[in-house]
Amino acid sequence: ESAPRVVLDMDSTEIPVYGQQEQSACNGQFESTCYHPLLLFNRQGDCLAGKLRPGNVHSADGWQQRLLPEIQRQQKLGRQVVLRADAAFAKPEIYEALEQRGVKYAIRLPTNDCLQRDIGELLTRPLRRPSHKPVVRYKSFLYQAATWHKARQRVAKVEFHCGELFPRVGFLVSNLDTDSRAVVRFYN
Repeated sequence: ESAPRVVLDMDSTEIPVYGQQEQSACNGQFESTCYHPLLLFNRQGDCLAGKLRPGNVHSADGWQQRLLPEIQRQQKLGRQVVLRADAAFAKPEIYEALEQRGVKYAIRLPTNDCLQRDIGELLTRPLRRPSHKPVVRYKSFLYQAATWHKARQRVAKVEFHCGELFPRVGFLVSNLDTDSRAVVRFYN
């Protein structure tokens, strides 16, 4: 019998401010003066940890202080921890910390030319008449970025939508023991 599983979602958000609030700062990504809190949720939407941060910090800044104690707490309760996070958390130090603790993860990756080349065969539009239902293709492959100590599983999802010239492409890095479609389904 396997341990019960807890899914954690880590993300940052924007809290715009109007005036000269202490520690608020301009954030170019959000194009606003704001706070940029870091939040950790469970699958039910309960906030398990959070930190109010200045508006100009990176989205992943301070992840260790929020995530690692919660992983330890959940594991002490006998739960298997699985993390979902967006591309701001696609960092080798995060993967390594999770792997050292036996945590499974699915983290979105920013698209780059190397990844696009690895899925070139998926980027060709289907020859048949366009369907109103999107045509979706998946591919799983090992990839090792220059800054990594080892190769990790990458999952690509390519969607062709009627009326759109270019496909929608998304990448994940994951250590989940399942097929590409299931990894994408878990992440979404």
